This record gives sequence, C-alpha cells and structure tokens, in this order.
Amino acid sequence: MKKIVIWGCGGHAREINHLCENSSHDVIGFLDERSEMKGKIIDDVPVLGDLHDIHSLQNKIKIVCAGVGDPSLKKRFATKTIHAGFEIADTIVHPSVFISKRNTLGVGSIICEGTIITTNVQIGDFVILNRSSNISHDNVINDYVTVGPGVNIAGTVTIGEGAYIGIGSSIREKINIGAWSVIGGGAFVKNDVPAKTLYAGVPATFKKDLK
Repeated sequence: MKKIVIWGCGGHAREINHLCENSSHDVIGFLDERSEMKGKIIDDVPVLGDLHDIHSLQNKIKIVCAGVGDPSLKKRFATKTIHAGFEIADTIVHPSVFISKRNTLGVGSIICEGTIITTNVQIGDFVILNRSSNISHDNVINDYVTVGPGVNIAGTVTIGEGAYIGIGSSIREKINIGAWSVIGGGAFVKNDVPAKTLYAGVPATFKKDLK
C-alpha cells in the first residue's frame, strides 16, 4: 500500500489524518502552497511543501486532494495534482461506514465516521461526506461536493458539481441543488436551488448570487 500525502494542513486535513489513522493508511505529510508552512509539524505530521517539493516521491505516494472543504479549492488541487503526474488516493471510508454493493463511489472522496448511506446512491470524485451525514436512497452527489457534519439528505436528491451543503442542514426529497451553490448551516431546503446561489434559513430562501 502506497503512503498518503494530504493537500492542506488545516482542520479538515487534520481530520482526514485522523480518519487515515483509523483506516490503516500511512500518512507521511501534508501539502501547502504557502512557503512559510513548509517544515512545520502539525498533529505529528510534517508539512512537505508544494508538489514540486515532493517530486522524488512521485511514484511512491498517493495524494488526497479533498483535504479542504472549499469545493473550488478541491478542484484546483485535483487538477494541479493530476497535471503534475501524481497518483490520486483511493476514496477513504471510515471502517464504521457500510457501503452497499448498489452504491457507486468515485475516486479521491472522503467518507467520515458516522455517515449513513443507504441504497442506489451515486457519489462522484473528490466528494466530502462529513461526520454523521445521512444520505438516503437514489441520491446523486456529483464531483467536488462538500457535505457538512450532521447533514440530512432525503431520497432522490441530486446535488450538482461543487455544491457546498452547510453543517446541520436538511434537504427534502426530490430536490435538485445546482452546481457550485451553497446551502447555509442549519437550513431546511424544500425547493430546488439554482446553480451558483446561496440559500439559507428555515425554510431556505435565496440570499445572493455567487457568480
């Protein structure tokens, strides 16, 4: 098994390191584009620098690109990593989470402790399903989506690429969440959400365009 390097060294990257410790993955470092972070030790793990600083490890490691919650930053890290010729880490699933044979998982995603995923769920690439998220039947969660802790998503929901679903929010059945939209923490979504918009509140209402 190749060793793991994680993009980012903030709170979410540290939680992925914790997840890896529970999943028999050997993390040897964090990546950060800020030159002043190189050489620091965070949660007993060194910050190795940027990709050019680990060129000698290229064929020895896999890289987790979903080490940050911001979907656009995840996409940039994934694109940068692939173009540099590094191997993307497999989806990492906490050992307590059951994945049905009727579910599909993309590459490079993170599924955290306490998550419930039922049946016929499609999860794309570089998705984050944070702690204790509840994902019901026939949902489609597209690439680069981040689902916050404690989110409840009812059945037959489609979440577009790069959407961010805030902590503790709920989405009723048969809803479409547009690409690169944001759902505020604690919201209840009862209607479709257009792409690149912010919705928040109970019930969730339009707050602003994100274009």
